[in-house]
Amino acid sequence: MSVFSRFRNPEPIGPLDYTRRLWLQITVALTLFFLYAPIIGLIVFSFNDSRRNVVWRGFTTKYYEKLFNNEVLMMAFGNSLTIAIVTTIVSTVLGALTAYVLWRYRFPGKAVYEGAMALPIVIPEICMGVAMMVFFARIGWPSGLIWPFNLGSIMIAHIAFSFPFAAIVIRARLESFNRELAECARDLGANEAQVFRDIIVPHMKPGLIAGALLAFTLSLDDFVITFFTSGPETVTFPVKIYSMVRFSVSPEVNAASTVLILLTLVVTTIALRVQNRNNMMSGGH
Repeated sequence: MSVFSRFRNPEPIGPLDYTRRLWLQITVALTLFFLYAPIIGLIVFSFNDSRRNVVWRGFTTKYYEKLFNNEVLMMAFGNSLTIAIVTTIVSTVLGALTAYVLWRYRFPGKAVYEGAMALPIVIPEICMGVAMMVFFARIGWPSGLIWPFNLGSIMIAHIAFSFPFAAIVIRARLESFNRELAECARDLGANEAQVFRDIIVPHMKPGLIAGALLAFTLSLDDFVITFFTSGPETVTFPVKIYSMVRFSVSPEVNAASTVLILLTLVVTTIALRVQNRNNMMSGGH
């Protein structure tokens, strides 16, 4: 077909050819604008040389210097990072084991357990926070512990909230597993532990990375559950930012929020690169 005939008889637009529909392009552009314009504005105004943070007065980085020189804020950031790392490790392990048990075995009450595991996902987060607060008050959780044991109540609450998310992601990955591979390994003399370690875990790796990433971001950004389970000496980064916002939205608050956003983006980028590299290696084999 010649070039002129193509212009005279253009190919019809298919139902899934979104890039050739102008109204869909405009809709996507407006959606992305309304989603990300507030975040971009927050980052830009974190460099604003004005205390009122309403009108642009000039470029400055002094509020980042104040942020990193604020010992209370840095301590809160360290608490959030510690809680997020511990929550990620424990939630990923619990989520992987839970997903494997629910995928591999049948047992009485399995449907009830699956429904109960999904409760932290479907119920409002404030209900989860109040329930954890009542639980710790009921059992008499000790206070005044040394760091990092004073963060134990927040860690437990975050793990209880995060591991069902990891379990759902990992189980979705297990649904694509070919059970005949495990049967072949058993026929060749592998026991259950070897099958799990050498066959199933490598297949679960993308789900493990996605579940760990989800648990980390949920824990690092959480405010509601942390607000109900933290004490006066266990302030986290989101709670501290909230206490600062109650007085005024200053560029220092924007700088703290920008640091939190950038940290989340860095962790997401690293996890995606590791996952893509694992997919390339598995595809090469």
